[in-house]
Amino acid sequence: MSIELPGAIAAYFAKDKRSDAKGISECFTENAVVIDEGNTYTGRDAIRNWMANASTKYTYTVEPFSIEEQGGKTVVSSHLVGNFPGSPVDLRYFFVIDRDKIAGLEIIV
Repeated sequence: MSIELPGAIAAYFAKDKRSDAKGISECFTENAVVIDEGNTYTGRDAIRNWMANASTKYTYTVEPFSIEEQGGKTVVSSHLVGNFPGSPVDLRYFFVIDRDKIAGLEIIV
């Protein structure tokens, strides 16, 4: 199933598909905050390091399958398959968009 994602979110998933940690970090505002697996990453450098670590530690594919607005956030549900504990899993990505950049992202099961 194909869904249409807003620009910054589409760029995030496209760069994630290529394991492009630097490119992913550029999808975010300077002071963006990411919350994933109980950890908080603030700023582009921390976000780049988070993605670089994830892409070297695990091999995975992610396929967004639904999108909705919820409480001022864009929620994208995605199917994630890879060599990580608990695979496969459906995750929900809660994006906060500021202009054309991601200002916040929380990833939960």
